[in-house]
Amino acid sequence: MEEEAPSFDDYAFAPMVSLEMNVAMFKSRWQFCDRITEYLSDILGQGHSDPARYSNFLSVAANELIELAFRSTGELGRIRFSLYRSAAFNRLRIAFPGEEAFGRKHTSARSGEYLPVPDTESGYLVMKSDGTVLLSDLATIFRAAIRIEKDGGQGIQIIADFPSAEDFR
Repeated sequence: MEEEAPSFDDYAFAPMVSLEMNVAMFKSRWQFCDRITEYLSDILGQGHSDPARYSNFLSVAANELIELAFRSTGELGRIRFSLYRSAAFNRLRIAFPGEEAFGRKHTSARSGEYLPVPDTESGYLVMKSDGTVLLSDLATIFRAAIRIEKDGGQGIQIIADFPSAEDFR
């Protein structure tokens, strides 16, 4: 039986770190994607038997999600990158303004599955078909639950739950 990642509001997740910056500053240089990825991945690797291996492997997924946010947000507002940890999962949450770049189709990516969700305030949003494939592939490779949700009235959040176990295949 596959273990289900807890919901975002689950008290079992402890905050690790949060980084917030102006979107215009973030979008001023593509290299910020790599620098933020490196910083967050190093923190995710802490506490593992092989921290470098774990952080290097997860940096691939984190970088793709950060680049997705880079391409999907406008120039106004703030973007926040947050890491959380529970006993079985590490969570990356990226919250930013703007939903115009995302389609109206509601889905989530969990190990390659797409689950239709009714049109609700917290429904799962997926961008164009290339983004759908990206999320599906990342979810499958990393055995992760990845979803994109509305964050309030004008915002989006990408939430990715990665298993803490180091037995990636």
